[in-house]
Amino acid sequence: MARPSTYSIVACDLEAGEWGVAVQSKFLAVGSLVTWAEPHVGAVATQAFCNPRYGPDGLALLREGASAEETVARLTAADDGRDDRQLGVVDSEGRGATFTGAGCFEWAGGTTGSCYAAQGNILVSQATVDALAETFEASAGRPLSERLLDCLAAAQASGGDRRGQQSAALYVVTKDGGYAGLSDLSVDLRVDDHPAPIDELARLYELHQLYFGTTPDEEWLEVDDALLAEIRDRLTALGYSDEPLEKAFDAWVGAANLEDRVRGLERIDPVVLGELRKG
Repeated sequence: MARPSTYSIVACDLEAGEWGVAVQSKFLAVGSLVTWAEPHVGAVATQAFCNPRYGPDGLALLREGASAEETVARLTAADDGRDDRQLGVVDSEGRGATFTGAGCFEWAGGTTGSCYAAQGNILVSQATVDALAETFEASAGRPLSERLLDCLAAAQASGGDRRGQQSAALYVVTKDGGYAGLSDLSVDLRVDDHPAPIDELARLYELHQLYFGTTPDEEWLEVDDALLAEIRDRLTALGYSDEPLEKAFDAWVGAANLEDRVRGLERIDPVVLGELRKG
C-alpha cells in the first residue's frame, strides 16, 4: 500500500490564536489525510503508513486537556501499527511532540520546539526537518500561514521527500477567523497533484489573500466625490450601471468574490479599488 511519506510541520501562534499544519509529499492529495487542527485545542499531522484516526482522536484528547506529549503517547500505545506511523502534535499551550515509528523508511525523524513539531520520512536527509524547524524559529512575528509556507519551501530546498514532489497543503484555524467571521477555518488550501506543489500552493495563497485577506483600517480610502465618480465610470464600463450606485457596486463585488473586503461605499479597501481599476 502506498504511504503518504512526507514532511510536515504542525505549529501555532499563541498570541494570534492560530494553529495549523503544512505538508508536502510524493503522494496524491496528502492534505486529505494529514492535516487536522482546532483553535485553542491544537493541531495534528498524521503520516507515514497513515492512521487517519489520529486526527480526530488526537484533537479529542487535546480537547480533554491532554498535552501534546500525552496525546502522542496515548494514540500510539493504542495502535498495533504504530511502528509504521509518524505523528506530530502541538497543543493549546504551544507544546510540541513528535513520534516516528521504528518501521518508517529512512531518512525518518522529527524535532520539536516552542509552538511547533516538525517531522518527515523517506527524506533525502535530516536537513529537511532541520530546515522546517530553523525556518519556523527564525520567522516569529509573521502570520502563521506565511511562516508555514516558507517552512515548506526551505524544506524542499534542503532535499525534501527523496521520491520527489506531488501534493501539498496548508491548513490554519483561528476562532471566528474564517469566511465572514462565520467559520474557524482561516486557510484550507490543497494542491492534490502538481509537479511543483509548493510553488502552486504559494500561488493559491496569494489568491486567498486577495479574496479573504484584510487591510488595516487606517489604509482604507475615503470615497470623496472624485473617487465616487471614478467608481461609477469604471462600473459602467464593466456593465454595472444599476441605480443607486451601491447596487451596481455590490453586484460587481459579488461577481468578483470580494464581498469579504467591502463595508459599503463610504470607504474602500485599496485592494478592492485596485481590482476595479484592473477592469
